[in-house]
Amino acid sequence: MSADEAHALIIRAAVESDLPAIIGLHAADTIGKHGDEWHAQSAPRYHAAFAALTDHPDHKLFVAELAGRVVGSFILSRLLGLTGQGQTHAELRSVQVDQTLRSKGIGARMVAFAEAEARLWGADNLQLTSNLKRVDAHRFYEKLGFAKSHAGFKKGL
Repeated sequence: MSADEAHALIIRAAVESDLPAIIGLHAADTIGKHGDEWHAQSAPRYHAAFAALTDHPDHKLFVAELAGRVVGSFILSRLLGLTGQGQTHAELRSVQVDQTLRSKGIGARMVAFAEAEARLWGADNLQLTSNLKRVDAHRFYEKLGFAKSHAGFKKGL
């Protein structure tokens, strides 16, 4: 990304009209394979999820926009804790950057933005999980100062 493009990148709160673009980013993800697709049958579920996220004070959905086009998105969630003398954690989730624009600084700008937002919440740390298959993403996060600290587990319900 050129210096001019870097300055043109806007990170902002997502609005409902961003949903098709956000879901398009996830649909293009060949690693995560969550089955995301934007169509008439799926749209109501995405609209409901958007409303739940944006109405909740502990969750924020953001997009990165370049030249009027959504090129990235992420969710930031606040997790209250008891241990660590009541530490507040921020969790970075559902991070996506347009596959054609990766390695151009967009992801790094999104993470820096998330860190600043987490600090505004009074968070003591920023955590994330990443699919084990995302080796490039792991190198990216480690380059930004994240350390592998826990093993994650998931169980479908």
